Amino acid sequence: MSSYPSSAVPPQTPQLPQTPRPLRPTTPPPRTLRQRLADLRGPAVAPRPLDARALAALAANPGCGRRALLDGAGVDKTALAAALGSPAAFGQSQFAIVRGNSFEAKVKADGGAELLRLVYEHLGAGSGGDAGPPPGPDALVPDLTAAGPQGRGARTALALRDATAAGAWTLLDHPMLALEVAGSPAYLEPDAVVVHPDGRWSVVEIKSFPMIDGAADAAKVGAAARQAAVYVLALETTAAKLTGAEVGHSVLLVCPRDFSNLPTAAAVDIRRERSVTRRQLERLTRVEELAGALPEGLSFDPARSPEELTEAVSAVSAAYAPECLAACELAFHCRDRARGAGEVTALGRSVRGELGALTTVEAALAAAAAGGSAAAADDPTAAALRYAARLRAEALEQAPDRVRPEAAACPS
Repeated sequence: MSSYPSSAVPPQTPQLPQTPRPLRPTTPPPRTLRQRLADLRGPAVAPRPLDARALAALAANPGCGRRALLDGAGVDKTALAAALGSPAAFGQSQFAIVRGNSFEAKVKADGGAELLRLVYEHLGAGSGGDAGPPPGPDALVPDLTAAGPQGRGARTALALRDATAAGAWTLLDHPMLALEVAGSPAYLEPDAVVVHPDGRWSVVEIKSFPMIDGAADAAKVGAAARQAAVYVLALETTAAKLTGAEVGHSVLLVCPRDFSNLPTAAAVDIRRERSVTRRQLERLTRVEELAGALPEGLSFDPARSPEELTEAVSAVSAAYAPECLAACELAFHCRDRARGAGEVTALGRSVRGELGALTTVEAALAAAAAGGSAAAADDPTAAALRYAARLRAEALEQAPDRVRPEAAACPS
């Protein structure tokens, strides 16, 4: 029995004061690469997808971290160049785009009958030399419609697998191919891919520049070959997962014949361009490494002030060359910076290679001057520059009177 009356209140156990637990500092979750690249583009800027033309230009200058980062992040370089005050002054005219679309539609009319005929005529023979049956009206043209580039890429891979297994002529109109570049996926859209009955896959490039007497402009053919090499590399990634699939290393270039709108074609061997492009793309620094080296808060959003954008662009190393003027939207900005810093890269890659450790015009002129520093006395590049300067001076002394006297005072 209890020792206290039932009406009494039982004694309470004394409560010790509780010490509040210290709050643990909350560490924000690490930002993913996708979020980091979105911050670099700007909150309201949609990513600009990479295409084969941009990848071919990127592979031609793999040492340019600036272009690798901007392309990998999906930055609109045209808008960025305009915001920097150095807008790009190249690109196709509206007339050329309309003419090219009209010619492509003509080539692919009637289920691609004319295009398949050209493929059979120029690329029909396989490794064994047997062209097989010519394409007929029963050639397959699968529907590649799907949502988004990922969906279209998966639909294209499925169509390639089915066409290879079917062993029939198949035309894939504007398929979507995937290729990993610098650690991020790029989705590419060639004009057409043809699957042969023997399992070969051939890339078709349709261009609006003419073939006159069976030959086209060499520079334009070279650009088309480099672009097609990117498509071949992407196709090889898919073909490696299928049995019996093989990617042809000759692509079909279709152009207007002479000055008409009638199509003609030629086979272009792109093995050299494929090897060079693959090697150069493998040399690219991964996008996450480039983005990780940048300070927080840096952005290439075109809505920012030109001063902020100039500082942001300068934070990424560039490798300017005069060839960039025909391939990169930021070339004019990079050229002005290279000239302002006196970099010899503004004179061309060949000059940069010849000058070796002399990276500025001022250093090259100093090395060419008579009585250079003792440290440069044993430098073969400096010795060659001094010898060239002496030859130039002698030539100016023996030149006729019509040479301006002040030209002799110029050290270069």
